[in-house]
Amino acid sequence: MNNKKERHVSRRDFIKAAALGVGAGVAGLDRLAFSGPSPAAPVPPKKIPIGVQIYSVRGAAGKDFPGVLEAIAKLGYEGVEFAGYYGWESKPKELRKLLDDNGLKCCGTHTGLNTITGDALGATAELHAILGNPYLIVPSLVAVDEAGWLDLARKFNDILPRAEALGMRVGYHAHAHDFKKMGEKTSWEMFFDSTDKRVLMQMDTGNCLAGGGDPVAMLKKYPGRSLTVHLKEHGGPEHAVIGQGDVPWKDVFEACETAGGTLWYIVEHETTPNVLDGIKGSIEGLRKLGRA
Repeated sequence: MNNKKERHVSRRDFIKAAALGVGAGVAGLDRLAFSGPSPAAPVPPKKIPIGVQIYSVRGAAGKDFPGVLEAIAKLGYEGVEFAGYYGWESKPKELRKLLDDNGLKCCGTHTGLNTITGDALGATAELHAILGNPYLIVPSLVAVDEAGWLDLARKFNDILPRAEALGMRVGYHAHAHDFKKMGEKTSWEMFFDSTDKRVLMQMDTGNCLAGGGDPVAMLKKYPGRSLTVHLKEHGGPEHAVIGQGDVPWKDVFEACETAGGTLWYIVEHETTPNVLDGIKGSIEGLRKLGRA
């Protein structure tokens, strides 16, 4: 602060107030001049880019994939997460150019466990190195008991260093069945309690709530592992978009932006797959919530 300026303003106002005989005003000016700085403004939300899972518009993408990417970009999304490539996996450089031409990043892929095991991992990593994406997320796993989940955890622990050597991260995406208890723990907890902390946890807010889980609690229980998070509504009217249902969005965002270490929010809206209405309404909802 400029002290010389402050003294000048205070003296001028003091003389003005004294001339008017307003002693109370002098006291108020005195408090104003020497009360110190005003409280800091609230810290704005952390800026996290918003992507969309292509599965949300799978019907339209199957008919006109380039047109869908163009429409996604025009809606204001910054990235896409793949769940299939609609024939473009055989020409990855052209696919990368298609993304670049629309100003989109590849913020992840859903890919089967078979594509990241054995010799298949090299080909998958090569494709995604071209696309500029390091996140290889297995969309669904199933095991009948705790022993099965511990075996899956060991497989991911074995894959992890091989993937990292190729510049990739591996992880698992949440479905409702992951939050059903098997004894004292859910299968989600069995898996992530037993995997290396570098194995990514892709929370899906809607799926977690549908299975009776608590997405906020899980984001906090496994800090730093949620680099990408699926934002999906739960409850509310039919085809509800973000902000219309029961997800505690304020708490979710706070957990992602502190404990989670989240680098991408990824919208998934599965109930209107053939049109863009769902993802359009979702990004509009995120704007209302101050996140887009």
